[in-house]
Amino acid sequence: MLDAAAAGESALLLAPTGAGKTLAGFLPSLIDLARQPRPGLHTLYVSPLKALATDIARNLTGPVAEMGLPITVETRTGDTPQNRRARQRARPPQILLTTPESLLLLLASPEAPGFFASVAAVVIDEVHALAGNKRGDQLALALSRLGTLAPAARRAGLSATAAHPDALRAFVSPTGRVEDCRLIEAPPGAPPEIDILLPAGRLPWGGHMGLASAPEILARIRRARVTIVFVNTRAQAELMFAALWKLNEEALPIAIHHGSLTVEQRRKVEAAMAAGRLRAVVATSSLDLGIDWGDVDQVIQVGAPKGVARLLQRVGRANHRLEEPSRATLVPANRFEVIECLASLEAVARGKLDGDPPRPGGLDVLAQHILAMACQGPFLPDELYAEVRRAAPYAGLSRRDFEDVLRFVEDGGYALRAYERFRRLFRDAEGRVHVASGDVARQLRMNLGTIVEAPLIRLRLRGGPFLGEVEEWFLSTLRPGDAFLFAGRLLRFEGMEGVVAIVTPASGGEPRVPAYAGSRMPLTTWLAAEVREILHDRSRWQALPEEVREWLALQEARSSIPAPDELLVETFPRGGRWFLIAYCFEGRLAHQTLGMLLTRRMQRMGYGPLGYVATDYVLAAWSAFEPTEVAPLFAEDILGEELEEWMAESSMLRRSFRNIATIAGLIQKKLPGLERSGKAMTVNADLIYDVLRRHEPDHVLLRATRAEAAAGLTDVARIAALLARVRGRIRHRRLLRVSRLAARALSVVGGVWVAGGAVEALVAGAEALIAEATEGAEELRAGLAPGPGGPDASAALPPAPARRSRFRRSAPRTARLSGRP
Repeated sequence: MLDAAAAGESALLLAPTGAGKTLAGFLPSLIDLARQPRPGLHTLYVSPLKALATDIARNLTGPVAEMGLPITVETRTGDTPQNRRARQRARPPQILLTTPESLLLLLASPEAPGFFASVAAVVIDEVHALAGNKRGDQLALALSRLGTLAPAARRAGLSATAAHPDALRAFVSPTGRVEDCRLIEAPPGAPPEIDILLPAGRLPWGGHMGLASAPEILARIRRARVTIVFVNTRAQAELMFAALWKLNEEALPIAIHHGSLTVEQRRKVEAAMAAGRLRAVVATSSLDLGIDWGDVDQVIQVGAPKGVARLLQRVGRANHRLEEPSRATLVPANRFEVIECLASLEAVARGKLDGDPPRPGGLDVLAQHILAMACQGPFLPDELYAEVRRAAPYAGLSRRDFEDVLRFVEDGGYALRAYERFRRLFRDAEGRVHVASGDVARQLRMNLGTIVEAPLIRLRLRGGPFLGEVEEWFLSTLRPGDAFLFAGRLLRFEGMEGVVAIVTPASGGEPRVPAYAGSRMPLTTWLAAEVREILHDRSRWQALPEEVREWLALQEARSSIPAPDELLVETFPRGGRWFLIAYCFEGRLAHQTLGMLLTRRMQRMGYGPLGYVATDYVLAAWSAFEPTEVAPLFAEDILGEELEEWMAESSMLRRSFRNIATIAGLIQKKLPGLERSGKAMTVNADLIYDVLRRHEPDHVLLRATRAEAAAGLTDVARIAALLARVRGRIRHRRLLRVSRLAARALSVVGGVWVAGGAVEALVAGAEALIAEATEGAEELRAGLAPGPGGPDASAALPPAPARRSRFRRSAPRTARLSGRP
């Protein structure tokens, strides 16, 4: 890294956790400032997490002070007090640690050219966590402007894991080209030591919380110095913390950390961990990246990790030293997750990484950036277009798309230009683009950012401090007196005071847990393929626990085990309905979309679909009539007319448009002295959406909405790959009753249910379902079953009754059905 800096070259450093990436990134700057001390901003460090910027500041100021270097190091994030921000603008520190959002705010200021002119180096940490998402798009555009203001500044990208290093090199490169960024790879450190922990009793069939293993997790915490217990969702964090605390008779100091807690609470936990005052912290992805707590000697991952790269990132938080192995434990929450955990372990042992390559940059993010640059100062469109294309996510941006986005920012576009409030830019006689008014610039600063969460409501303890935030929809389901868990405390909802929810301490009762939209992690494509391989390869079953091997053997006897290159579909009657179970293994997001398409196709074929549920592994649907012809339900043409109809009618596109319109500045959540409710924003976005669809269907924001839905929200590409892979390879098993694998799918909690009703109403309770699936287990264990497709196979069923033709005309309308995770 010193060699690259001496040559003035930008570089991407790939190195294992504990190898000294952060020091390697900062060392050239420290040496330069030690040799030639000078005022002004010298090095800009950008982190995806506020906590990471704070942690780096703490770990950097120590060595700087010990070496007696007259170097100032400060952070600037959304948590930085206003007086410190003002001082930093007047007297910049030599090293500034910030986030993408705070960087763009600084760049949107008219003082930005003077503030950034002295920058000699930019350090981008955890590049893999930024490249390929909207925050990464925002950062790439900001760095492109920074390259214009400080053209001599070199860039240093730091990453511990990278499945696509060339894509990351392009992201770090000041030109957006791979060849203009040197790749530096450190030798691997000690391989991690990872094991799987199971509960003392029987493994649960369903669920994803892992609470059955709380006693074993607490025992591991007792034996270690410091433990991070990682979970996959904030709701899971609250439940796991409560379960551990209930068992914690020794009162071991255990904390909770997630993004919905107040800044003060998160900082308190981080400081206590750094000082060694905690034995464990239950955390979500808020602590995934780069936090350097050397005393952490083990990581426990509760629930399947959903991706190999994600697992390695979390495992690397333990024993943050190159020569020592990181020690971690995986705690599967159910039997399917045992298989996924085994696949993850084998992938780590073979050095495999997963993850999709970065996608092109979003047009909504570009719209926000164009307005921010106008707030900095007037620009010529030709010059800005050339600058934007130096950002890797926008290297392929067409001039037409750029002009359409610019026109939208200027006056809203053809359908909206008659409205004064959408006129945010104007052009002078020389063609330079200016911001329309100071009010426009002020609204941009208030609403800048690409993280669009569901509307949040602050929680305040009556007569006490603020505790954090929960989503508006969750509070709308509470009545005064209802109890719920938050921040590791049992609280009672008292009511609303303005836009603040008032709570008091509670005791007893059956508490609820706030859930957060979009917090479930999708199963990666590569890991899903590994799970299919393990299921099919009996020789790999030996690594599984006995009860999981028995579970799979009974599934094989009752139905079949799906092969890697085929789609197993089971159908069986239950409770006056017919159930269809498809073992797709493509992740919850793809299955949710496929479920909506499948129910449309079932309606056309006269099966009377009533609903569906999607998990990471399985798609289950139920109908009024038996689905006898299965292959047409999974034909590739389902992505044609059914997809177009669904996307046109689905509320999902409206939600996506609302988020895109918010990022692009078409609607504002925050106004001077006012914060709009989620309901008001939704109504506003829906009105504009309808106007654009009717009068300007090719509007740039509608194009962005459709592109985002196809690429990410619906996982269409993954569905297309599945349908192509199983063409002519669909195995249909017609059973008398539910199979072992199907019982797991139908007893899942947290799936997407269509047509209303709860799990209990549709499948008469998980316990009864599992009992039915295990009927005959002793005979099967004794070898009395006739083999695959045996006692419950289609031969045991009478021929399916013919469907009534009139049903094709009077089938229940599934087009209007909707569900919520």
